Amino acid sequence: MSEHSHRFEVQTTWTGNTGRGTADYRAYRRDHEITGAKKSAAIPGSSDPVFRGDASRYNPEELLVASLSACHMLWMLHLCADAGIVVTAYSDHASGTMMLNEDGSGRFTEVALHPVLAIADTGRSAETQALHTRAHEMCFIANSVNFPVRCEPSVLTP
Repeated sequence: MSEHSHRFEVQTTWTGNTGRGTADYRAYRRDHEITGAKKSAAIPGSSDPVFRGDASRYNPEELLVASLSACHMLWMLHLCADAGIVVTAYSDHASGTMMLNEDGSGRFTEVALHPVLAIADTGRSAETQALHTRAHEMCFIANSVNFPVRCEPSVLTP
């Protein structure tokens, strides 16, 4: 592996065997855990409730949207730090739209990010807004998906 290549590994373990395995579609839970080396906690996963999953656990679709949101945030924080813009708070209410096909398959048609940043310097609001374009261009996850990722940011100043 070259210095420009990075490998990421996780372990996904199905925990939903109710005693009958996958004897039929309703015989098993969709519960699973996602773990990684040196991680402090497992991510409890399931499928969406529409697909007989547990609503209290994260589903793969939510994790995809979360990955896009987190990657954008990390790039924004990096770019702001490099530009000397002090971010004091950041949150994002991200959402994704998925369309199902008649055969049960599906695909995302878009994800929308709605980041809200609070910055210390009122005079740098426009510059901060502009950095979202660069953050999107740099985001590893956004560069890897085949659907649009929209970003509708807001900047709060004191």
